[in-house]
Amino acid sequence: MKKLLFMVSVLMIFFGCKADESMPEKEKTQKTNNFAIIIHGGAGTILKKNMSNEKEGEYKAKLEEAVKVGHKILKNGGTSQEAVMRTIQIMEASPLFNAGKGAVFTHEETNELDASFMDGKTLNAGAVAGVTNVKSPIELAIKIMTDSDHVMLSGRGASIFAEEKGLEIVNPSYFYTERRFKSLQRIKDREKTELDHDDKKAAFYDTDIKNSKFGTVGCVALDKNGNIAAGTSTGGMTNKRWGRIGDAPIIGSGTYANNKTCGVSSTGWGEYFIRSQVAYDISAQMEYQQKTLKQATKDVIQNKLTKLGGTGGVVALDKNGNMSFEFNTAGMYRASMNDKDALIVKIYKE
Repeated sequence: MKKLLFMVSVLMIFFGCKADESMPEKEKTQKTNNFAIIIHGGAGTILKKNMSNEKEGEYKAKLEEAVKVGHKILKNGGTSQEAVMRTIQIMEASPLFNAGKGAVFTHEETNELDASFMDGKTLNAGAVAGVTNVKSPIELAIKIMTDSDHVMLSGRGASIFAEEKGLEIVNPSYFYTERRFKSLQRIKDREKTELDHDDKKAAFYDTDIKNSKFGTVGCVALDKNGNIAAGTSTGGMTNKRWGRIGDAPIIGSGTYANNKTCGVSSTGWGEYFIRSQVAYDISAQMEYQQKTLKQATKDVIQNKLTKLGGTGGVVALDKNGNMSFEFNTAGMYRASMNDKDALIVKIYKE
């Protein structure tokens, strides 16, 4: 009898351990953080050997500044919506990132800005594409959500709406930065000298785009009321033509939030994120396959997106305050803070 009881105990311990390994229930059911915030400033070929100590310090300082702004709002009982907007606005106002002030140039040497926002409580959302004179695209995306019957506005119509709602309108020259303009000129110069037939053109775009730094900015926040919000803002892709729109303003691709699961903001080669519906897929795997946040983000970025040929990453935050940075590139500008004031700021793959 004693021998039998011993064997039963051993089996219970063994299978209990196996269950813990395959399904981290703690992450699913227990509140890790009562509030938290996670951000990114873009993913791409970001290598330490190519980064000066001074420039690295600038990026880390701005990421820390941005995440602390949102964290303070959450800590004081503010909403996740306000935290996401204010955090992203810090990065939109910085020339370091490909959003707002630091937006890249189109082939026509203009700056066309995209952004989106989603509220995890109501599943309401707002997005803007191709605006050229609105200082804060993320604020406009939220205003479209709260003050219109629509989800996405674009171009001149979006600018008219912004003016009518009293948002700050700037001269398009506000978005000019010498660094971004020179980047465009280098690409144009290479086009002139290297693209003498279609084969070379295809090879050029493949190499250049894959090795570009995607400086899209994004933020996901969980407030003390349990509401998740996510937002993304970008200048798009250098040398883009024909009114190209990437994943950033597309709900389900660049941004998604649902209080039942998680919030996600994406950064990377937008065409692949659109085709994969990356942000929504992470939430769907959590809802329908009962995956944890880490399991879902890893599968979508490291498996599904990679197999398709896409590069980039996401920041994500679930309803219990668990956070995930997941990317398949050499680096991603990123930061987070939790309800214990623990700060993480990183750039390279570690």
